[in-house]
Amino acid sequence: MNQYETVFILNPVLSDTQVEETAKKFESFLTERGAKFVAKENWGLKKLAYPIQNKKSGFYHLFEFQAPAESINELELEFRRDERVMRYLTVKLDKHAIAWAEKRRQKLKTA
Repeated sequence: MNQYETVFILNPVLSDTQVEETAKKFESFLTERGAKFVAKENWGLKKLAYPIQNKKSGFYHLFEFQAPAESINELELEFRRDERVMRYLTVKLDKHAIAWAEKRRQKLKTA
């Protein structure tokens, strides 16, 4: 299994409950396909660098997980189908990126 990191941006007009439901939906989607979560972060409402769908902000979420490669295509298809998701990006982490992500998480814990 490879290690991946996914960041997705949800529509800012959603309520806190809807944001949590959406994040849990994708979390359970990955878990059903054999993914093991390393870290989950809710970065909250942030201003976008440029407007997306005429919106200037969005709810950011980060998932770091280990999963079979075939589950990534299914996840991204699910992102495309869900109108609450404005943007997403999934990257496969190499050993250097995994070390950097671990270091970043440790830094966040001590801060």
